Order: sequence, then structure tokens, then C-alpha cells
Amino acid sequence: MYNRFRVMLRATCFTPSLSRACCPLFALILSTPSLHHPHHHPSSSPFRGYHYSSLHVKGTRDKRRILVDHNRHLCTIPEAAKQPPASTSENLSRKARKKAIQQSPESMLKQKLDMCSRNGNVVEALRLYDEAKRNGLQLSQYHYNVLLYVCSLTDGETESSSSSSTNPGLSRGFDIFKQMIVDKVVPNEATFTNGARLAVAKDDPEMAFDMVKQMKAFGIQPRLRSYGPALFGFCRKGDAEKAYEVDAHMIESEVVPEEPELTALLKVSMDTKNAEKVYETLQRLRDLVRQVSKPTFDAIEEWFESEAAAEAGAEKWDVKKIRDGVVSGGGGWHGQGWLGTGKWNVTRTEMDENGVCKCCREKLVCIDINPVETENFAASLTRLACQKEVKASFNQFQEWLERHGPFDAVIDGANMGLVNQRSFSFFQLNNVVQRFQQISPSKRLPLVILHRSRVVGGPATYPKNRALLEKWKNAGALYATPPGSNDDWYWLYAAVSCKCLLVTNDEMRDHLFQLLGTSFFPRWKEKHQVRISVSREEGLKLHMPPPYSIIIQESEDGTWHVPMSVEDDLQTSRQWLCARRSQTH
Repeated sequence: MYNRFRVMLRATCFTPSLSRACCPLFALILSTPSLHHPHHHPSSSPFRGYHYSSLHVKGTRDKRRILVDHNRHLCTIPEAAKQPPASTSENLSRKARKKAIQQSPESMLKQKLDMCSRNGNVVEALRLYDEAKRNGLQLSQYHYNVLLYVCSLTDGETESSSSSSTNPGLSRGFDIFKQMIVDKVVPNEATFTNGARLAVAKDDPEMAFDMVKQMKAFGIQPRLRSYGPALFGFCRKGDAEKAYEVDAHMIESEVVPEEPELTALLKVSMDTKNAEKVYETLQRLRDLVRQVSKPTFDAIEEWFESEAAAEAGAEKWDVKKIRDGVVSGGGGWHGQGWLGTGKWNVTRTEMDENGVCKCCREKLVCIDINPVETENFAASLTRLACQKEVKASFNQFQEWLERHGPFDAVIDGANMGLVNQRSFSFFQLNNVVQRFQQISPSKRLPLVILHRSRVVGGPATYPKNRALLEKWKNAGALYATPPGSNDDWYWLYAAVSCKCLLVTNDEMRDHLFQLLGTSFFPRWKEKHQVRISVSREEGLKLHMPPPYSIIIQESEDGTWHVPMSVEDDLQTSRQWLCARRSQTH
């Protein structure tokens, strides 16, 4: 079955007409005889109750119509629960109907499959599937996607495996995929991604890549996870050229790789001694990742210690061209290729407080931020905030900021009042405010952002705290965000808009900040975020932005410095890799 499925899938990767001729699996989606009859009318169709959706197939001028049961596109609700008989519908309470839906066979199957997914129990998932088909249960897109995911798990990930140490899901997965199409349940991105995982579990990254190509043919935008099976599969096999092909397809689809994908490309380039690709990947790590995890750090160290690295590089180079490259790149790299020849001196080291390498004594640079990038970032931040927040409330804050700003610093009040505290401390927050007023060139109070719930009621009613709040408010240095809002948007926008310091210990790694989706944000944060630590020995201590950029740096003489990421650099000293030619030119 797997080989027939593979041949059919490969056939569909070329043209829609060929897919209908060679692949009955996808022909069920792309065409149904009754749908293309010129006088066809839904009321006369044998598929009454289904709805028609148009799907533009890339490479064609027409929009092919797909037969879709939209009731089954999501988890199916039994008709009895959705449309109770007229005689009882008025008496059936809302609570009873909700309970009926939750206890429906389809909902119960969903819950049981979710449990199989969490536990990696392939055998039980297949048993549930077979039982559902025997009972004539209509499976939804969700049901099928969970089944395909569980089937794609490798033996090491599963709770139950067969005695032959082969995942039984691999032999059934493609049958389930085919049945999904036969049942006229339209696949989505998760379906194809799980199919790609199945293919790689079968040690067939080529088919996994074909799955991604099929997604584009069906008008589905691939995601990063869609490419993972094929990319990692080719890298494990040492097939560098195919891995580069997948990478090129990702770039074409505007899918941005993350550290695991770039590390896989780095390692396969190292294994094939492709120095040019290693250089390119290091530059991409610098741009997209900045500070690398320990596995990537170790891989980079291994590269610089290799014979291939010693042999790569130019003996002579145009100094002016290198300097021009550094200037145009904003500093910290030139991008002109490996400089120098011979073995590298590779050392794990640290930087002093001024950014001077303790090994080679080279001073790292502080990479400039383009003012235009800052303006564009502020505009994108506004758009996102207006989408997530009540637009009128955020616009009101922008108007308030224009009247009262700019500020030299913006304080995340809730965060600062809770550092090393069991409950919110106005006393500690006031200490932070006073410290920043002291170091401010204008001696002006910083802007304090607090949620309205912190400003009214509770500790805010105590006389001393009330006096503080009134003082900040009268000075135009306090803004209370409205109920139901996320104050993160407010303090971040204020700091970006005022081009000033942002005082918060928030690492800004959660979903909200991932929405920003830009390499500019970590650069901005590094140059503007101030954090604090509080201890009995030192009291309140400010940790100002470093005078150098914590990012992979490539100097004009070809020396490299690579920083390792740490969870909390206030507590842990950061390790750097210093790689310098034994003889510099």
C-alpha cells in the first residue's frame, strides 16, 4: 500500500491534470463527475447536505470545486444533538444539549484520541479507528489528523510498540490518509505535515518533500513544521544537496528557519566539507538567532577545529572592500567569506564588562540600529496592538503619550513591584522610579505603566501609596491601562516611540512578542532593556544595556566570536567561542 501511495503522490506533484489521471486519491478531491455537469444543481445531487467550496489550484486558470461536508471539517456533532425533534426541542435545556454533544460518539472519540496522542499509544489509536469504522462513525478532519500524527511517531516516542519493534502505525498510516480522502474530508496543513512525518518514519524524506509541494499545489501555505521532516530527513542521510533544495523551497515560501533547522544545515555542510555553505549558515545564525544554544555552539567549535576549516579561506583580500562590507552591514560582520588560511586557535572564553575578549583582547562592537527600522517597528507594533487591544483605548494612549512625552525611561510597573517580592511593593517600585529620575539627563520622572487594577483598591488605597500615585499622576508620569487590556503593549510601545530605556525583567519571549516576527526586536531589546536585581548585600542594582552587541561577530581580520545563550545572564556568566587564525594577516 505504501509504495502505491508513494507513486500516486509523486505523480500529483506536476500538474493538476496529471494528478486526476494518475492519482485516484486526490482525484476524489479535485473532481466528481456530478459536479462538473453543466446542468448540475445541488438539490439533485446524490451528495445533498454537502457544501461546495472553490479551491484555486496553482498553475491553472480555473477554480476547481471540492465536495466538502463542512459539518465534518471540524469535529462532527451528531444531528440528534444539533437538531432535536420539534416535539422535544423546546424542553431540552441548553445544558442538556451541551452534555449531549460532549457525550456524543464523535466527541468521545476525540477525547480518547487526544489521550492516545499525549501518551503516544499507537495500538490504542488504531483500535479506536477500526472500532469507529465498524460502527459507521463519521470521522472529522480533526480525528484523522490526530490519527496520522500518532501513526507517524517513532518507536522511541511511543508507549506501545509491536514485538517486531516496528511501529504498527507506519503500516496503517497511509491507508488512513487514503480513507480520509475517500470520506471526502478535506486535508489541511496539519494533514500534509503528518503525512510528511509518516514518510520520514518510513525513511523516505523525498516523499516528505513531495508532501510539502502538494500543499502548495492545493493552495495551502506550508509552515516551518511542514518542512522539518524532509529537511531533517535529508540531513540525517547526509544528502546535502536535497537539504539545500528544501531550504530554497522554504525561502521561496517565505518560511523563516529557526535554530534547529539552521544547525541541521550547518552539520550537513560540515560533514560534506562545504566551507562556503558553513560560512553562509553562520551568517544566517548571526542574523536570525544571534546567541546559539550549547549543541549549536559545540558544532561551531567542531567546525573551527576541523581540517576543512583550516583549508578554507583567502590568503589575500581587499581591505577596503572588507571595511565597506562592515559599514554597510551595520558593524560586527563583513560577509565577504573566510579570511586567512591555516589552523584556527579555538578557545572558550568570556568578555569583560566593556566587551573585550579575555582571550584575544579584541573589543566587540555595538551594532547600530537603523532609525528607519525603529520607525517601521513602532508602526508595526501599533498595528498589532490595535488588533489585540481595544483600538480606541490604545489610540487614546498614543494621544496621551504625544501630550506628555517623550520620556527618558519607561517602567513596567507591575514587573518592578514584584521582583523578589511575595506581593506587589509600591516601596520597591518607587525606589526604581527614583533611581531613574536621578540618572535622567533632564531629571524628569520616568513613565510608569500600571494596570488600572493596581491603581485602585488594595494597597493603592494606603495613604503613602496613594500619595505616590498622585505625585506621578500630577507630573504626567503615570498611565493606568484599562480593564481587560494587556499592559505589555503599552510599555513596549512607549519605550519604542520615545526611543528610550525600558525597565523590566520580563524576557519578552512569550506569544505576544513572537507576534512581532522581526529580527529587529532582539536588537532593539538588547540596546534598550534595563533589568534590576534585589539582594540584601547589594540592595537594588541596575543592569544597564551592555556597551557591545551579544551576537555572532566577524571582525575585519577574519576572527570570529560566538556567544552561547543563557537562561539568566544576571546569574550566569556567558561563554563565548573565540576562533582566530594562528597567523593573522
